[in-house]
Amino acid sequence: MFEPTSRYATVETARLDVSQKDGDPRPVVYIRRRFIPPGEDLTTLVEHTVVQNDRLDTIAARYLGEPEQFWRVCDANHVLRPTELTDEPGRVIRIALPGL
Repeated sequence: MFEPTSRYATVETARLDVSQKDGDPRPVVYIRRRFIPPGEDLTTLVEHTVVQNDRLDTIAARYLGEPEQFWRVCDANHVLRPTELTDEPGRVIRIALPGL
């Protein structure tokens, strides 16, 4: 369903049968909630000091080789919103190796 490099690749799917107006059930398949893994379990590759106009996709491309892997930087710093990591120049963010 998802690419192997997606943050949702290992998240289970679930099914819920919803009654329609005519009474027939309609299956709804959905992805279960993904929890941010404990960052302390990840190995730090490098720490990056945020500068003015830094973007998380370019930071991910620089250190991880893929801009779409920005979510790994979010996980390593235990944040949900990517902008939290780059909105304050001088902030040090952790870039971690992918977990197993």
